[in-house]
Amino acid sequence: MSARFGTNDLLACYRRGVFPMGDARDDPNLFLVDPDMRGILPLDGFHIPKRLKRRVRQEPYRVTADTAFTRVMEMCAESAEDRETTWINSTILNLYSALHREGHAHSVECWDESGELVGGLYGVAVGGAFFGESMFSRATDASKIALVHLAARLIEGGFTLLDAQFHNPHLEQFGLIEIPRADFKRRLKAALVVDADFYCGRSGASGSFTGSGAVQRITQTS
Repeated sequence: MSARFGTNDLLACYRRGVFPMGDARDDPNLFLVDPDMRGILPLDGFHIPKRLKRRVRQEPYRVTADTAFTRVMEMCAESAEDRETTWINSTILNLYSALHREGHAHSVECWDESGELVGGLYGVAVGGAFFGESMFSRATDASKIALVHLAARLIEGGFTLLDAQFHNPHLEQFGLIEIPRADFKRRLKAALVVDADFYCGRSGASGSFTGSGAVQRITQTS
């Protein structure tokens, strides 16, 4: 891909249903992906496992949004026990950080009692579609709790499509389904004309849900 590829090009890709990836963290090149089968998490059928539902209500972490976007990306790019290498390279990091500054990319963060960032996720919002990119966890259930808070935020904000890109066994517990490319693009076309609000009319991080509030918002819908 051209070195001139910028945020406008990136948004155009998402509107077409394709997204960029890197071969490896130390390879600056990008390529576009258009999966035959697409993984999505239906917001009207989002499932919270019973044990996790209790955990979310207990609020073991402070949950915020858009307070540490680039740091979340950096931690998603780090190697971990379940993944020695990642696809998030310097080009991806710089491109999505710029997209965040323009208001199109967002993060959800989980912080422990000491103020340490222990989990989170990031993705891109276009119209009523949210494209989940990556997540990380350095403490029990941290990424799962971030995902529950993301789903509550998207439902409250009027989003209609939560893209998970690929099938992932880890996400099956939340109701992940796979649909053909053509079906995904039909859903995407409908979602793009929706006027959704990631902040739900609230003020960024200060507008985050309580744990009980997040669970209640999701169960009201699903």
